[in-house]
Amino acid sequence: MTDVSPLQHEIRQTRPFRSPSQEGAVGLMRTADQVRRHFGEVLAPYGITLTQYNVLRVLRGAAPEGLPTLEVAERLIEQTPGITRLMDRLDARGWVRRERCPEDRRQVLCYITTAGAELLGRLDGPMDEADEAALQGLSRSEQGQLIELLDRVRAGLG
Repeated sequence: MTDVSPLQHEIRQTRPFRSPSQEGAVGLMRTADQVRRHFGEVLAPYGITLTQYNVLRVLRGAAPEGLPTLEVAERLIEQTPGITRLMDRLDARGWVRRERCPEDRRQVLCYITTAGAELLGRLDGPMDEADEAALQGLSRSEQGQLIELLDRVRAGLG
């Protein structure tokens, strides 16, 4: 009889994983989902989603310059096919503004507004606490190792 791994127990899987790679991949996806939900719970009282928060962070980092819509999409943590609709929602909330690029009228430049920057300012503390809570089970050294391992996984996927 083989030992049941913590992940098998958590997802109530009775059969062993076919390989350590399979268990690692499933564990990574399960962990990513839990981390995403953790941050979503922090953001919910502010009326903003994790993807919207990510867009605002990208634009704050680029300020005062704007970024083309497609470049914002490329910089997001999670790729989203509906970047225009996402920007529409953020614009409607007054958190971003968009302008046609004067040099290339096909491009739309996106900027964070004062209201968007103020919202991020209010979220900085709670999100910093959420960052710490998400990795509280790891020492600083282990957090460094995790970062290196995740870098290698992403590099391997190209």
